[in-house]
Amino acid sequence: MAVLVDKNTYVLVQGITGREGSFHTKAMLEYGTKVLAGVTPGKGGQSVHGVPVYDSVYEAVSRHPELNTSIIFVPSAYASDAVYEAIDAGMEVVVLITEHIPVHDSMKFIRYARLRGVRIVGPNCPGVISPGESKVGIMPGHVFSKGKVGIVSRSGTLTYEVAHAITKAGLGQSTAVGIGGDPITGMSMIDMLEMFREDEETEAVVLIGEIGGDMEERAAEYIKRCNYEKPVVAFVAGRTAPPGKRMGHAGAIISMGAGDAEGKIRAFEASGVRVASTPAEVVKLLKDALRSG
Repeated sequence: MAVLVDKNTYVLVQGITGREGSFHTKAMLEYGTKVLAGVTPGKGGQSVHGVPVYDSVYEAVSRHPELNTSIIFVPSAYASDAVYEAIDAGMEVVVLITEHIPVHDSMKFIRYARLRGVRIVGPNCPGVISPGESKVGIMPGHVFSKGKVGIVSRSGTLTYEVAHAITKAGLGQSTAVGIGGDPITGMSMIDMLEMFREDEETEAVVLIGEIGGDMEERAAEYIKRCNYEKPVVAFVAGRTAPPGKRMGHAGAIISMGAGDAEGKIRAFEASGVRVASTPAEVVKLLKDALRSG
């Protein structure tokens, strides 16, 4: 079984009539994702690439009760409202593509989602793909292939680069999840490690981290503490980043001696995680890990 999304994922696109929403709806449909409905307030009655548009999530769900997953392309000023609407309408998974959402807003709706048992991927993320089953996001589907490696990544572009290398090596992916680069995200590396631990299709996990925060350190501690059974390979971007500088991502800042690449690498290595020095080396370490079990 896949993680987070699979062939039984039925998708609602919030913000479907916008440029990004429309473009990626088409790409998801072409991949085979079951996109059943879209929502843009005031645009009800229209259709986008054959997908009916409704004025509210409640209306969409009343017409399509099988909907269980939402992907949000709503501008940052209104994204929080879109998330609450999706949660209250009964979505099980919410994929939040939108960037530039204030951190205090993210903290509030992520806590609300957890209280309601809803899984949020993002914000500021590329989404989720279970190759051959469903793509709920903006990633290029052709670089992924069905396989046995789970990917958890804080970086969108590096997800695609590493996935492409894994595909070329013939290993493929069970599910790839871009959790987002913001300081506060819904699904964390630990959350995804737990899900991949239970997933029979996943034989190994790749963690793609980057500077800023302590998510990688906490993931390393979790791997060590629970004696994680499946081999884990990591890559940490930002080795050459200067301290105290923001490096593009909202979460990518090194401060007070914490959050730098070297500290994250040391934490992983201390937990028995193989750490690649380049994205290309990930495949070699994966093969070694799978051979040695």
